[in-house]
Amino acid sequence: MRNIFKRSQLSDRQEVAVRKTLQNLRAQRRNRFRVLACVDGSDGGEETVRFAAQFFAGNDCDLIILHVRPIDQGLHSGGLQVRLARQNMMDAGFELPGVRYLKQALVVLKEQGIDPESWPKEAATQDAWGDPAGDTKVEYKSPEGRSVVLKLKTAPDVTNGILDQYELGPYNMMLLGEPSRWRGEFAAFFDAGVVQQVTTLAPCSVLVVRKGPEKKGYFICTDGTSRSMQAVRRAAVLAHVTGEPITLFSVADTEQGRGAAEEAVANARALLKAMTIPVHETKVAVGEAVEEIVESGALYKIIVVTDEGRSRFQRLFRGSTATEVVRKARTSVLDVR
Repeated sequence: MRNIFKRSQLSDRQEVAVRKTLQNLRAQRRNRFRVLACVDGSDGGEETVRFAAQFFAGNDCDLIILHVRPIDQGLHSGGLQVRLARQNMMDAGFELPGVRYLKQALVVLKEQGIDPESWPKEAATQDAWGDPAGDTKVEYKSPEGRSVVLKLKTAPDVTNGILDQYELGPYNMMLLGEPSRWRGEFAAFFDAGVVQQVTTLAPCSVLVVRKGPEKKGYFICTDGTSRSMQAVRRAAVLAHVTGEPITLFSVADTEQGRGAAEEAVANARALLKAMTIPVHETKVAVGEAVEEIVESGALYKIIVVTDEGRSRFQRLFRGSTATEVVRKARTSVLDVR
């Protein structure tokens, strides 16, 4: 009985120690700009890595490249071979499903002038869902302190895997490839794609990357609210860091509302002037918000919209301008939250 009590005490202490370590790690990560780029082996996945490389500028940046693999108890290689392979994911002769996508991400980063393979690296594995491969990651760390992490994650489905990875973060931004399908708010309750689900549920900003002709500039939309102004500030910092010109845009429902729209862009411009961030131009339109944003923003590299912070139930009845822009846009869209 005494031994059981001692083991219980030890277990409690270990749990407290692990919890404290995780809290300290999350606190450290909050002081860094952390980007999660999701890859799936498609051209769109490679494009997310190219976009992510643009934000990987300062020494306080971390880039995590994630591939989520569904649980598979019957890997063709056999459990023993998988366990041996995951000891050194990137160097193993046996390729786990998804590893080649992560290796290709390294090639894309090198094309963008970032060579993590020249930095010291550490590998780690963790059991997950009883799957033979579990979760595997390789972290490359530059002498200046920047990190590139390749993460092969096992999960029941891709959406849950991505959202679970956020909990291990936190992250400032997630990057996802162009959605293959996007349903209306009602239909999405029953059958939404991965990109739509993650965009709706993610706690952080989401950039949906669309591949297309080379474009320039951030098309930042504002309605003058406090929430929108915060989004303007954060998006403008990204544009400034990546050297992209900024266009501020606001839409009025009717001609009578044009004055308020002009005031919104004027206030946003004043905010960025105080931050010493230049604005290339300001624009105002009259009409239906989603249509005007999608049409006017099509010429720019990224459209920036402010998430309304509505639940899925609220979106069903009130809709979401941000979500509709992500769905209908012909260029990449950053949904800021």
